[in-house]
Order: sequence, then C-alpha cells, then structure tokens
Amino acid sequence: MMRTDGHLLDHRQGETGQRSDAFATLFDRTTFRHMEGFGLGSGWRCWEVGASGASVVSWLAKRVGPTGKVIATGIDLSWAVPSVTRPPVEVLVHHVGVDQPPGDGFDLVHARLALVHAPDRERAVVSMIKALRPGGRLLIEDADPALQPLACLEETGPDQQLANRLRQAIRALLDERGVDPAHGRRLPRLLRGAGLRGVEADVYFPIASPACAALETSTIQRLRTALVTAGLTTDEEIDRHLANLSSGTMDIAATPLVSAWGRKP
Repeated sequence: MMRTDGHLLDHRQGETGQRSDAFATLFDRTTFRHMEGFGLGSGWRCWEVGASGASVVSWLAKRVGPTGKVIATGIDLSWAVPSVTRPPVEVLVHHVGVDQPPGDGFDLVHARLALVHAPDRERAVVSMIKALRPGGRLLIEDADPALQPLACLEETGPDQQLANRLRQAIRALLDERGVDPAHGRRLPRLLRGAGLRGVEADVYFPIASPACAALETSTIQRLRTALVTAGLTTDEEIDRHLANLSSGTMDIAATPLVSAWGRKP
C-alpha cells in the first residue's frame, strides 16, 4: 500500500474545521455541478464514499428528499453531528475496497479525495460500480499535484519564490512517502477499464481564493516538522511563508482537482 499521509489535499482523520471549510469552499460548486448534470433529484439513492464533512452529504439529502437515501461512509466520522445524520442520511464506518459496499441499487456513487487513500484503487472502483444500479452514475474526484506543481503561478518576488520552493519541498516529501502525484489524470482510464460507459472528465483549478491560502496554511502547519526534519526547509522560512499567507496578498493556487464520471451499463 502506498503511504499517503501528508497529501496536499489529504482530508482523512484529524482534519481541522479550517481544512473542511476550505475543501467545501473550493470544490463543492464543481461537485454539485456534475451531480446536477446527472439529473439528481427526488427519490435518488446515493452513496457518499469517504465522507469527510457535512457539506456534500447535507446538499445530497436536500436534493433526494424524504423519499431518497444518502449513505455516507468513511474511516473518520467525527463530522457527523445529529443535525446532519437524520433521515434520509445514514452514516457508517467503512473502508472502501476492503469492506463490502453498504448496499446496492444506488443511482449515484461519489468519492472526493478518497480513492487516493484506498489500499487497492481498482478494487475500490469495482466495489463502487458493483453498488450502482444499471444506468447509475459514478463520480470520482481526486487531486493531481503533478499537473500543476506551483503555489504561485507568477513569481513576482522573493515571497512567491519561497512559496514555490516550499511547494516543491512538499512534493519531495510526498515522493519519498510513495504518493502518486499523477493519480488524478489516470481516473478516466481507470473508469473505462472498469467497464463504465460514457466516461468523461474535467479539471478544476482554483487560484487566489482565500480558501486556497487557508488550505496552504493548514498543509504547511501539518507538515512543518517533517519538512524541517528532512532538511527541505527551515523554521524561519516556514514562519515567513505563513506570515505572507496571513497578509492576504499572496495569489496561492490549490492543487488541481480532476473529476471523472461514467455510467454503469
């Protein structure tokens, strides 16, 4: 199994409220746009795989209504407060690709920033497809850090140069830990290989949003000790970068998010 601790868009156990809010701000609109394109509506049965927050689950619940069903699964369900986990929502601890699917006949199965953590991605995809009804839709969204490796697209000065050096330092750390930096771009081929029809994909690449800076701040703080210990940067450089981020003058780019979807025959 590849180690993925410290992924730029890691949203597993221990995620802070700041990171959860940043993910929702950056990516929910893209996720919802795709789901609306599938015709999601009243009475749909949905499985939210690797759920790490309430925003997508709550939105799905409103869309499917009282006649629908939303099953949200994951390893860490600390976000699942009573106001969210009421009908039509059901929350279950589940390891995708390891445990059996939490049901079948789903109209929609969605996994965002979850497949990269699965011990066997192909098995995880097969499991999700198995849970779909014929004609049901699978939407998988994951990051591709190698697609755009810069934190600041425009190096206008030393602060932007530092941001890009630290982004490269994080990339070096993740390479050492066995992270696949090009995972996202492989999603279309993975879905076609698993037998889905009508496979399509696109990429969302947010820049200069306050949520980009918030996510960058959280990532740097989480990886600070590992980066310094590995000799990839210094505490002084990290302090300077965090101060630059808090100033609100940095046009930070988030890692591109690849969305891929298809239909079960």
